[in-house]
Amino acid sequence: MHKTDEMTRKHIVFYGWVQGVGFRYRARHAADLYGATGWVRNDPGGSVTMEIQGREEQIDKVIIAIERGSYVRIEYMDARTIPVIENERGFRTVR
Repeated sequence: MHKTDEMTRKHIVFYGWVQGVGFRYRARHAADLYGATGWVRNDPGGSVTMEIQGREEQIDKVIIAIERGSYVRIEYMDARTIPVIENERGFRTVR
């Protein structure tokens, strides 16, 4: 197995113009499109937190798709790698 084929999971906090602009909807749609799993939620204070799991390429494509949103403006991302969750299915919005 190549390194790029390995599953990874990232905990990412997005800062900028990320609430009230379709960020979570776009994240869920892109994750479904690229086959990533996990969840996304709005946080108090205006940031958005996402845990996303897939290959690095899938995760990168999801983030790029989110950034293409008309009103989304990611100013900063705080990302760290966390343990993979086995047998996770789908991507959901957490309230």
